[in-house]
Amino acid sequence: MKRTVIVACDFPNMDTTLRFLDSFTGEKPYVKIGMELFYGAGPEIVRELKRRGHGVFLDLKLHDIPNTVKSAMSVLRDLGADIVNVHAAGGIDMMKAAAEGLTRPDGTRPLLIAVTQLTSTDQARLTNELLIDRPLEQVVISYAKNARAAGLDGVVCSPLEAGMVHEACGGDFLTVTPGIRFPDSDTGDQKRVTTPERARELGSDFIVVGRPITRAADPAAAYDRCVREFC
Repeated sequence: MKRTVIVACDFPNMDTTLRFLDSFTGEKPYVKIGMELFYGAGPEIVRELKRRGHGVFLDLKLHDIPNTVKSAMSVLRDLGADIVNVHAAGGIDMMKAAAEGLTRPDGTRPLLIAVTQLTSTDQARLTNELLIDRPLEQVVISYAKNARAAGLDGVVCSPLEAGMVHEACGGDFLTVTPGIRFPDSDTGDQKRVTTPERARELGSDFIVVGRPITRAADPAAAYDRCVREFC
């Protein structure tokens, strides 16, 4: 799968999102629909973006008991999203249930990936708040191995861990990496960040880029810059 830039459309409603995407006059970007937009616009936002020709990563990070996640995935599976995710912290049984629920009667399903650790988490937070006393990189790799064992297609991790995930889980195991900033960008609430160019060097398959594009004076130009530096 070729390297891809995903634009995080973290907007509160459909109208704002569509106006933003209408500013892209060339290639239709792959987009991420997170909780804010999905809760504000509902499932129709996925269908509308697919009608307009966008690839869609539905980033809802499901994390619950296996039966609940399986049932939720059976509702999401026919929306048309290309990638759907869960939290790897839910465990192997939950991830297996997610895959079962996401699989259509004909045996097909969207790509299913698992969040390892949020890019806003650093070692201090992992140890002091989450009470996980292992090195962060070790936790990420362990969660990635669990996702692989559950039959998932990849994980969400920071670009800093992408190469380690590929080494542990195989080159075909996808790494979807937020925490992308230009050298001159504010990192905001992200802790484990890098540039698009460095993410490519580290082995990311997809980068998810939000504020450096969505809050840019010229979003289309910022997107094109990401594509040039990453792809």
